[in-house]
Amino acid sequence: MQQSNIHLLSTRMLDDALVRRASENHLEIECISFIETKHLQSEALQQRLQILANEPVIAVFTSMNAVNAVASQLPVVPHWKIFCTGGITKEYVIKYFGEAAIVATAKNATILAEKILAANISSSITFFCGDQRLNDLPELLQSHGKAVDEIVVYTTDQTPVFIEKDYEGILFFSPSAVHSFFSLNTIPTNVVLFSIGKTTAATIQSYCANKIVTSEWPGAESMIDLLIEYYEEQAAKAL
Repeated sequence: MQQSNIHLLSTRMLDDALVRRASENHLEIECISFIETKHLQSEALQQRLQILANEPVIAVFTSMNAVNAVASQLPVVPHWKIFCTGGITKEYVIKYFGEAAIVATAKNATILAEKILAANISSSITFFCGDQRLNDLPELLQSHGKAVDEIVVYTTDQTPVFIEKDYEGILFFSPSAVHSFFSLNTIPTNVVLFSIGKTTAATIQSYCANKIVTSEWPGAESMIDLLIEYYEEQAAKAL
């Protein structure tokens, strides 16, 4: 008997290759973006980045948007020591700064902060982030006496959309997207919600009691892996 397709909604845009991979596994994903990110571009920020480009910065990135925003305004490729989260953020760091620049990576901001502490860094740490950044990393570092220089390089705006179609599952990649989605939408209790990270999952729980399946690893590829694994297990249970 031919397997029927599962219809899912992603609250951010996904690469066509990932959507095709999901489709090959009977998962049909419709992508609608519920947030919009914008790089900050000001004379003050550009001047600051120009200065930092020539300094031995200990840089921290937990978002691909921060990497893009910084790299697009640097006059040269700097010789920074970089700590970053894995997945797409790490890929962008390698693309712009080279793999040799990476000191350590982690699957989330809290573990990354622990690795920074373990490195016994004495100088100030520069955290490039967005205006909606989470508190986990800077608070943990500061609680251990580390100086953290936060530089906001992009903004995140909610772009909610009212959804009229029914989906069997919904994909969330950030708390901001969760807030945006639920500002206009409610969902049936049988809809399965997929999240990247515990913070996103906790945000979902503040809106509904639906089943949540969480990937601890960041990135869209990890989400697709999670979907395929979950629905394969569900299909096996139904046999």
